[in-house]
Amino acid sequence: MVIKDLEDYAKENHVPIMEHDGIEFLTKYIKEHEEIKNILEIGCAIGYSAIRMALIRDDIHVTTIERDQERYLKAKENVSAFHLEDRITILFQDALEVELNEQYDFIFIDAAKSQYIKFFEKFTPLLSENGVVFSDNLLFHGYTKQKERIESKNLRQLVQKIRKYIVYLKENKNYVTEFYDVGDGIAVTKRR
Repeated sequence: MVIKDLEDYAKENHVPIMEHDGIEFLTKYIKEHEEIKNILEIGCAIGYSAIRMALIRDDIHVTTIERDQERYLKAKENVSAFHLEDRITILFQDALEVELNEQYDFIFIDAAKSQYIKFFEKFTPLLSENGVVFSDNLLFHGYTKQKERIESKNLRQLVQKIRKYIVYLKENKNYVTEFYDVGDGIAVTKRR
């Protein structure tokens, strides 16, 4: 199995994985920061980004959380196909219910967009001293920057929650965030 197989599967089965530019930005960031060894990913889907991160260096371990059983099982299958079972731990749980006590150098938030503030508040206490939080989908297909009224009530509410998260990051006194219009919009957050 190769990475393209995962990308093809995601496209055919409408599984949201990171956009090409976004995953390239993320993996380049990890490559350039060799102190990143222990990674927490919130939102595993089929294991695509966890596998991409684990393949960067042999000293990287990824703990990833997925609550959808079908995707969890597919992720396990994919991790096994890449022989990364010893370096990727997949937890089949709701991220807001999982209890962890490790420290992470890199926390990647890429799950339920409406829960980003809750994820940030729950998991940042586990961030190592110089750790970083990566948040994906902040442009949300361009909707968060759109000025016109969004017709769908559900979509409008979701976009409002993402905008609220962006404001939360900008106004957070304990963290500093840089925003990048790459992929579907990425935020890189560090302690002040």
